[in-house]
Amino acid sequence: MQPGSVNDVASSSLRASVPSTSPERPDKPEEACGVFAVLASGQPVANLTYFGLYALQHRGQESAGIAVFDSANQVRLHKNMGLVSQVFDQAVLERLRGDLAIGHNRYSTTGSSKVCNAQPVLLMTRLGPLALAHNGNLVNAAELRQSLLEYTDQFNSSTDSELIAFAIQQEVNRGLGWDAAIRAAAARCRGAFSLVIGTPEGLFALRDGHGIRPLVFGHLGELEQAQWVVSSETCGLDIIGAAYDDDVQPGELIHFASGAAQPHRDRWCHEPAKLCVFEMIYFARPDSRFFGESLYSYRVRIGETLARETPVEADIVIGVPDSGIPAAIGYSQVSGIPYGDGLIKNRYVGRTFIQPTQAMREAGIRVKLNPLPDVLAGKRVVVIDDSIVRGTTSRKLVAALRDAGATAVHMRISSPAVTHPCFYGIDTDTQDQLIAARLTLEEITAHLGVDSLAYLSKEGMVEAAQTQAGQFCTACFDGAYPIVMDDSVRSSKLMLEPGGLAAGLSR
Repeated sequence: MQPGSVNDVASSSLRASVPSTSPERPDKPEEACGVFAVLASGQPVANLTYFGLYALQHRGQESAGIAVFDSANQVRLHKNMGLVSQVFDQAVLERLRGDLAIGHNRYSTTGSSKVCNAQPVLLMTRLGPLALAHNGNLVNAAELRQSLLEYTDQFNSSTDSELIAFAIQQEVNRGLGWDAAIRAAAARCRGAFSLVIGTPEGLFALRDGHGIRPLVFGHLGELEQAQWVVSSETCGLDIIGAAYDDDVQPGELIHFASGAAQPHRDRWCHEPAKLCVFEMIYFARPDSRFFGESLYSYRVRIGETLARETPVEADIVIGVPDSGIPAAIGYSQVSGIPYGDGLIKNRYVGRTFIQPTQAMREAGIRVKLNPLPDVLAGKRVVVIDDSIVRGTTSRKLVAALRDAGATAVHMRISSPAVTHPCFYGIDTDTQDQLIAARLTLEEITAHLGVDSLAYLSKEGMVEAAQTQAGQFCTACFDGAYPIVMDDSVRSSKLMLEPGGLAAGLSR
């Protein structure tokens, strides 16, 4: 008999259906997931994880889930479609009692938006239950799935996250212990993967060799009490009052055990660090800390750099809420142009399956942003945004600013032009849908209807981080993909040049 057991406390919700109408694609890169875990004997770990996921809600709004291990190594799991506040209530959290919790917010990149793809993934092994939550994307998912078919065909989802869990299960069932099995499974994976893994031996946290997606850890109370917390971002630690200890380093596996005053840390591989620079610009919350400071400070600096690189005469600087505001403040401070709030965001709008009709869209329905005519009328406006992907939202925004009375609209983007799709956990369009991959700067300017358009330089973006330039993945701006991919994977998103090679890539 295998140790431990699995008890799904939400079996009815796992059979729930999802409306077939898919949302209109947002004109922004979309983050993949947020992961969170707590190992804290005697603490309400499910409640702590709920608040951690709440802080990480910006990283994924399609589904949420929590798995909890108790002292008898029984696991209770609850997951469903929707926001954290929609999936969980106090009654559900009361049933999720134990000492170790694994939590996940999801935005789908690999695998469709269905409840069967919600995480954590929960499997049984010869050593007991395994719960896994994943942020990232594998570029060898098809290859890994094929190798696992020789071991099992009991896949319950279409996600690469489940493939990682099955790979760990296979290595454990071959006779390896948890540490060795996780290492062996990770070595079979290529791509971006920041993982939190619950087992009967405690909590494991692992990051891919390049550290493309972030992962941090900290502690609650006194270190001797060994109450450990792992989170995609430091804001997840902050919300529950946990102290930040360190980042999980690229290529590092950390084992947090109950009763241990310090975790066991070890590198499972050594590769150059390549943190996704879009985490700095847009994805992570501005109050999260990277490289020893909040991202708010970095985003103000890239606005300052943008002002020095792309000056313009204007009357007011506004930012597109929320991610464009710090850069707009920086632009204002260097340029001397006053900053103002010209756009109001409806902060209670989440991801929804109810979509405006085409007639509503054509009429300019404003679900998320609304301009302020009394601030903008008669003004030459500099509007700061973090990126342009397809250009559809930016074009509507410019039209709304002109309708509000702006006499000129100058758009400044606090990142370089997005010319290449991401394969590492960001949901971007195929390359032929990226406006900067198809049109010149002059053509984009005309398409958006702005008086002028300028992007931040790649050099300015990197230098503002005040750390080593080589520590970032900038592939979405330059096509320099740090992880080798098969031709079939590359061609799935990249345009082909006349010679047949995927644009922007060298062999």
